[in-house]
Amino acid sequence: MFTVPSKSVILFDLDGTLIDSLPAVERAWSFWATQVGLNPDEVLPHIHGRRSLDSIRLLAPHLDAEEQDLVLRKIESSETEGVRLLPGTTELLASLPVGSWTIVTSGTSDVAQARLRAVGIPVPEHAVYGETVSQGKPSPEPFLLAAERMGVAPDQALVFEDTDAGVRAGHAAGMQVIRVGAPHALALANVADLSQVAVVGVNPLQLSIA
Repeated sequence: MFTVPSKSVILFDLDGTLIDSLPAVERAWSFWATQVGLNPDEVLPHIHGRRSLDSIRLLAPHLDAEEQDLVLRKIESSETEGVRLLPGTTELLASLPVGSWTIVTSGTSDVAQARLRAVGIPVPEHAVYGETVSQGKPSPEPFLLAAERMGVAPDQALVFEDTDAGVRAGHAAGMQVIRVGAPHALALANVADLSQVAVVGVNPLQLSIA
């Protein structure tokens, strides 16, 4: 068992960390890609861990990215079938003190909140969404903003992330990161899912990893 150094707050990524939204994400993006004349098979590998606006700019520079992002947001926020909690999410969130955690996601607020409602997670205060920042992950801006909103220094925040871009963003923000998934050179530790994480202290906040 590994005990994580004590922190003040926890910053969770959403998709792939707390919830599994992959089928819904890929259905929405495949539909959008087909509508604008792109090959879904060439689009899907490039959409995870970054803001939809940034992905559109990368994949379709000939399109009006802001306009297409609005279109895609409407598709994604209405596509929640199959979105589910990942193992350990309910138990871990329930064991954390009120106000000690929030979500930092590349998803926009409408999309993220639709998925949170679909799985029964209350929308946390101080959440940071894709449209909240000028630069998305792997920029540290989303995590730095979350720490500022929660009133703590960056080194007092612990990040849970599943993507490479998210891990790099948390590390660049000066935060320790737990990778959900395979080991990562910049992560303090990794877990298969949140069922391996337990709260062992609340003042200060301390977690253990099985």
